[in-house]
Amino acid sequence: MLDSFIQYLVTEKRFSEHTCLAYKKDITQFIEFADISTENDFKEVESSLIRGWMVSLLENDYSPNSVNRKISSLKTFFKWMLKEGVLIKNPAHSISGPKSSKRLPSFVQQKDLQIEKVEALFSDDFEGVRDQLMVEVFYQTGIRSSELVNLKDVNVSNVSVKVLGKRNKERIIPISGPLYELVSKYRLSRMEIEPNSEFFFILNSGKKLYPKFVYRKINAYLGRATELEKKSPHVLRHTFATHMLNSGAGLEVLKELLGHANLSATQIYTHNSFAQLTSIYSQSHPRGHKK
Repeated sequence: MLDSFIQYLVTEKRFSEHTCLAYKKDITQFIEFADISTENDFKEVESSLIRGWMVSLLENDYSPNSVNRKISSLKTFFKWMLKEGVLIKNPAHSISGPKSSKRLPSFVQQKDLQIEKVEALFSDDFEGVRDQLMVEVFYQTGIRSSELVNLKDVNVSNVSVKVLGKRNKERIIPISGPLYELVSKYRLSRMEIEPNSEFFFILNSGKKLYPKFVYRKINAYLGRATELEKKSPHVLRHTFATHMLNSGAGLEVLKELLGHANLSATQIYTHNSFAQLTSIYSQSHPRGHKK
């Protein structure tokens, strides 16, 4: 039953491999908790059992965010079984997860990403140019790590990059002239390593990048450039979004650039921009000036 559900997520919902593995792990955890061994056992599941599982997770130090994700996975699974005629009701329908505190995204200050500072940290060989370009692409386009890893060479032009995002949704992100100059410099170095790779970013061996490699590189760079506790490619995505809003970009535009499905996912960045709004207010409003 679970395998059929995962196949449905892959073929019909077009979820990524990572997302499908998360669903499988969450639902398997519930199945083990509920001691379910046959299809008929699912018909005996009551909302009280799901609430008991939720309490058990919290008692075992799972964060509210993690519990909410697991409950969401379970709801989707039961909804699918309802659609398939296995169940006549969804026992998770009325379940509400624990309230979770909203953590504001970490981002790098603009002063730490000045071009002179960035350039000084990288060598001028293939590896240095590639690593600098990875940082700049993350910061100047806001793409996800998986999108950077899978970026095709043919989809990088002198004015834009075409990205294949979540659920195979394409979006086109403009790039600046200086960024394309760095792209051109990288392509010259790349020709000597592997001129025929379909992927834009490659390893020194000529093979495609992989997520852990990208994470280590960005983590090492941010460790030298900033004192942030969290140092990952996603921090640069948050930085892109925050700096865009601080410079006057609208939420709708930012939503499209980030590839968000709905505006609520984008609105979290407005909290990071409050300090900028406060600064503008104090400078612009007649009674906002400090004496």
